Amino acid sequence: MPEVRLLDQVRDRIKTLHYSIRTEQSYTSWIKRFIIFNNKKHPNGMGRLEIEAFLTYLAVKRNVSASTQNQALNAILFLYRQVLHVNLPWLEDVTRAKKPTRLPVVLTVFEVNAILSSLDGVRGLVAQLLYGTGMRLLECLRLRVKDIDFDRKEIVVRQGKGGKDRVTVLPEKVIDALKLHLERVNAQHNKDITKGYGCVYMPFALERKYPNACREWGWQYVFPSSKVGLDPRTNRKARHHMSPQTIQRAIKQAVRHVNINKPASPHTLRHSFATHLLENGYDIRTVQELLGHKDVSTTMIYTHVLNKGGRGVKSPLDV
Repeated sequence: MPEVRLLDQVRDRIKTLHYSIRTEQSYTSWIKRFIIFNNKKHPNGMGRLEIEAFLTYLAVKRNVSASTQNQALNAILFLYRQVLHVNLPWLEDVTRAKKPTRLPVVLTVFEVNAILSSLDGVRGLVAQLLYGTGMRLLECLRLRVKDIDFDRKEIVVRQGKGGKDRVTVLPEKVIDALKLHLERVNAQHNKDITKGYGCVYMPFALERKYPNACREWGWQYVFPSSKVGLDPRTNRKARHHMSPQTIQRAIKQAVRHVNINKPASPHTLRHSFATHLLENGYDIRTVQELLGHKDVSTTMIYTHVLNKGGRGVKSPLDV
């Protein structure tokens, strides 16, 4: 089938550019939908009308969000520019959906403590790190043992959003629990090695350069999966990191359990981390670096919470 061969080209190009496997899965899925929507025509025979018709279908018929619509457009742009090497000037003019400006959901310190208190075990430890470090969920789950420095009380976040590394704080409150957790993970890793696997996914070409490094303790995930599965890129038995859905479900249940009516998620703990730091007097540039924001204007959105009552205005009803 022609579209299968085309998708294989897409996958190869994504791997060449060192994009993540999640990007690979997302882009190939959108490109496949785009082709099927247009009656399986080859993209070389399509143009602006077909792309805009597909994006309109997503917005009007499927009622997708602006970010989802833009993700589909990015996949199509990748197909034409990076895979087919077609230079179409009109691609730059295709209208992108405008994302609505929404204020982040932020929890109070009392609400955060209530949620964290209702979680235990590994899920509770992950939640504490999300709030205590400001990491995104996948950044936390992708942590390797070598990325945690207990002496300096810091965590190195590798390949964060935009492919950037950064350093964030390691909360003292989780150090003992984290060390105990790593002892259990180490014991599990040693059992995996005796069973003939225990080789973790290595980024880029490091596995070819250092073939034995994938079994070294420092490269192992801090939060490994409870199950051993097949690596989709190598078809080798390996223990990947914990599934993000596991933490998402746990926090959703915890929010419901403590009767918090806000639409809180793991990312809400990151929003709360930033807001509470600003409330405690830390400057916005420091918070920007800890969050890994490219522009300080992104971090500025958290200042809305500091002006309690809407820009600090006192209602005339209270005068």
